[in-house]
Amino acid sequence: MLRGGIPLIPQQTIDQIKQAVDIVEVIGDFVDLKKSGTNYKGKSPFVEEKSPSFFVSPGKEIFKDFSSGKGGDAIKFVMEVEGLSYIESLKYLAKKYNIEVKEAEETPEDIIQRTERESLFIVLNFAKDFYKSTLLTHEEGQSIGLSYFKERGFTPDIIDKFDLGYSLDQWDALLKEAEKKQYSLEILEKAGLVLNKEEGNKKIYDRFRGRVIFPIHNLTGKVIAFGARILTNDKKQPKYINSPETEVYHKSKILYGIAQAKQQIRQEDNCFLVEGYTDVLSLHQAGIENVVASSGTSLTVEQIRLIGRYTKNITVLYDGDAAGIKASLRGIDLILEEGSNVHVVLIPEGEDPDSYARKYGGEAFREFIKKERQDFITFKTKLFLSEANNDPVKRAEVIREIVQSIGKIPDPITRTVYFQQCARLLEISETILVQEFNKLKSSEKKKGQSEVHHPEIIQIEEEVVETPLDEKSIVIGQERELARVLLNYGPEKVSEDATVTDYLLDEIDDIEDFCSPLYGQIILEYRAARLRSEIIDASFFFEYKDEKVRDEVIGLIADPYTMSEQWSRHQIFVKLEKDQLDVATFRTILRLKWRNVRKMIADNMNQLQQEINENEIGILQQKHIHLKMFEMDIAKQLGNVIV
Repeated sequence: MLRGGIPLIPQQTIDQIKQAVDIVEVIGDFVDLKKSGTNYKGKSPFVEEKSPSFFVSPGKEIFKDFSSGKGGDAIKFVMEVEGLSYIESLKYLAKKYNIEVKEAEETPEDIIQRTERESLFIVLNFAKDFYKSTLLTHEEGQSIGLSYFKERGFTPDIIDKFDLGYSLDQWDALLKEAEKKQYSLEILEKAGLVLNKEEGNKKIYDRFRGRVIFPIHNLTGKVIAFGARILTNDKKQPKYINSPETEVYHKSKILYGIAQAKQQIRQEDNCFLVEGYTDVLSLHQAGIENVVASSGTSLTVEQIRLIGRYTKNITVLYDGDAAGIKASLRGIDLILEEGSNVHVVLIPEGEDPDSYARKYGGEAFREFIKKERQDFITFKTKLFLSEANNDPVKRAEVIREIVQSIGKIPDPITRTVYFQQCARLLEISETILVQEFNKLKSSEKKKGQSEVHHPEIIQIEEEVVETPLDEKSIVIGQERELARVLLNYGPEKVSEDATVTDYLLDEIDDIEDFCSPLYGQIILEYRAARLRSEIIDASFFFEYKDEKVRDEVIGLIADPYTMSEQWSRHQIFVKLEKDQLDVATFRTILRLKWRNVRKMIADNMNQLQQEINENEIGILQQKHIHLKMFEMDIAKQLGNVIV
């Protein structure tokens, strides 16, 4: 929260949060990180990718996503991944590390100054508190809403954990309370909490009325939407209604219960996928916490990728008849396409995960899952074969259906194993399945669906024609190298009385000559700090006002390549740049001198072409020879070849 540009969170608290943060731990809540030398790597949470290009450096306390270009510290990561403001990200980290944040009480004016996104979070949180309070303290909430939850066996702990609530059977209960607190009607409407249209004598009224409320949380635990269930038998009203899509809520990108389940999903390395809110609640109450719900919507690629941040193993819990299950099998194909492993459990007829867990308890539920769990190929084959019986035409359709699903698997080894298993189940030759798969690929290619990924198809790379770099590109490359060395090693000593920063800044004549304003700006900040007798490093730029400079700095200090620990185990030792800073600094200075000499040569040649006085021409020619010799000498030391 900002007032007049001054944070209401004290700087001392901000510093305390920064010191407490473990960047690997913070990012690990969102990305499956694997150790890689001194760094960690994983797949980008911002874009789809097959090979990991997302790196975290605990030593430098930064992340860099080479796919999307995003980078920064832990605060910046939370801002990017959750779409939060700087202050909201600080609050999220403070909560994670149990740091108390004291700030001035908000006024209506403060709220108006916030961005619309922040305002949505505020008003949604207000609604959550209102519904929760109504459930626990209002007579109607207790007699109807709380009674319903108690009848379902939900304890006060579960009610509190999921922020369950109740909306009064009134047209404007929430609206009146919001008006008392001076919340903007426009924001209430944009949050999906009120409707604005003519109906009876009311123009503006509450969206949720006379229903139990299931708040939907994002990954960081913020309420972004609501699901609401009616408790009467009014057939004119839908059983469930949900919040509309808003700036902070996209139903295809979130799963109910993900905030409460993410840690356990990672710990168990498996995620149970169910359909409804109460399925999630009952399983949590039974001690099974690695569970999320698609909330009655068809499973989407975004939801699968969300689970994929924590595990590649998904167990789908189905209840219902065969027709209903077949209609939802597309979700399994999507899971396979994303490279995840999928198992299926059929809940006994007449039960669902909610009722089964309440009836038999968590331990019996786990045992049931362990006993009944089937891999997708066994499940799907048995399901379709039970309908085909001995009809050869239908059996052929089953084969094509199964082959299509197996064909979704990106890994060829896994796909081969499933073909073998399918051949045994169908009692046919594996060759027939592979032939059908190849026919399928051929058909897709003919239809122009060449974008479908098939690892067997060898892609012929286009010829790359290299063009020589122009002079400006070479100079910008040198400026980039200067900035890189300065940012990575600036405060390091290269002699008793001088740092890398001292040596480099003493060699830079005029920043106005820089081809890249970006690198020139970085050098300017180092110069200004030196004049103030301050020592700065790369962290100075983590919250820099110019986003382009900030992102470039992160890119310059992020190194995705680290020595494998195996090298040292086998007594293989390599000199690193940081171990020979005098050489790195010297080479950078040589490059600066080489650049200056080349500029002098160019200026001298311009004069020579315009000069008409023979004496002056002779002097300029001699100068050119000396400059070229100097250029050759520097190039020799750098290892460059000058033609």
